[in-house]
Amino acid sequence: MTASQHAFHFAQFNVAKLLHPLDDPHTASFVELLDPVNASADAAPGFVWRLVEEGASDATGMRPAGEDVIVTLSVWETRQALWDFTYRSGHLDVMRRRREWFERHVEAHLVLWWVPAGHLPTLDEAMERLADLRANGPSPRAFTFASAYTAEEAARHLTSGAAGDTTAA
Repeated sequence: MTASQHAFHFAQFNVAKLLHPLDDPHTASFVELLDPVNASADAAPGFVWRLVEEGASDATGMRPAGEDVIVTLSVWETRQALWDFTYRSGHLDVMRRRREWFERHVEAHLVLWWVPAGHLPTLDEAMERLADLRANGPSPRAFTFASAYTAEEAARHLTSGAAGDTTAA
């Protein structure tokens, strides 16, 4: 995990339903891009951490949302750092090709939230945040890029109504 000067970090979790299994030839071009894209994320300014399955270089073997759904969970120093990696790096080229490998989303597939610096979110936490977003829409505890909240707003939400939830800020 990268050291940081920020009190809060920005967590992201997304799910993607595969059109074909990862070992299918239709998915081979995606699999070939995994290591370069992950290395790019790891080296990106503001990157803190990403979920990796024990003994693997990524989290594609972890299937908390179903056997045909892969997940990405990462933490960044700031919203801008994640935005820059997502939309201003080679990652964007991969995203433009997503229809080759993944089904179209019919519900929220990405959730963002603030975590205290040093906190590494669990898959259970991430799944709960996504479920919250799907059930209740954007809030300071679960939102999207289009409906983002600041760390301060998330912290106020924590102190005003989410007592006991220390991961909301």
